[in-house]
Amino acid sequence: MTPRGKPDAALYRVRYEALSLLEEQSQDGVIDLFYGDESSVSEEGYVPYGWQFKDESVRIEVAKGQRLNCFGLISRQNQLHYATTSGSITAAFVVNQLENLSWKLTKPTVVVLDNARIHTADKVRQRLVDWHQRGLYVFYLPPYSPHLNLAERLWKELKARWLRPEDYQTSNHLFYAVWLALAAVGRELFIGFGAFKST
Repeated sequence: MTPRGKPDAALYRVRYEALSLLEEQSQDGVIDLFYGDESSVSEEGYVPYGWQFKDESVRIEVAKGQRLNCFGLISRQNQLHYATTSGSITAAFVVNQLENLSWKLTKPTVVVLDNARIHTADKVRQRLVDWHQRGLYVFYLPPYSPHLNLAERLWKELKARWLRPEDYQTSNHLFYAVWLALAAVGRELFIGFGAFKST
């Protein structure tokens, strides 16, 4: 996916440097650092590319089925907090997930989010003070910077590698496969994020 615009250079530099410091604190064990985002999986499938022989005609039947919306918070160490719903992911849904997380913290924790409306809504901002008192902080990425969000990679791995073509047979098969995959992250499934590149 290509961002619709370009980040402001000065703001990008400031936020990038701040994120670099958070990554250092996380690496030193001072804080827990999670990257959050949402995505959806449906019977329409995920086909990023394809190929065929010159004299061959390949097609994929499109299935208009149910959709499973997923919200995830993932760390560079493959710790994952997630929730799924057949309904929409709203600001209230995000608040609920962060509220649940805020009661389980073992050290100061930073959640990195993009500037989607559901992340910056009043319902979210009204909870910031209470979360701060519990040690949970929200850090917003500079606009138009999806490449800085590790959670984007989570959804790509889920759709491109962990889900198999046969999982798309029915919505029940598909949703069960999604739940199995997400539950296995950090136990049987791992993403090699690599180190954060500081400036």
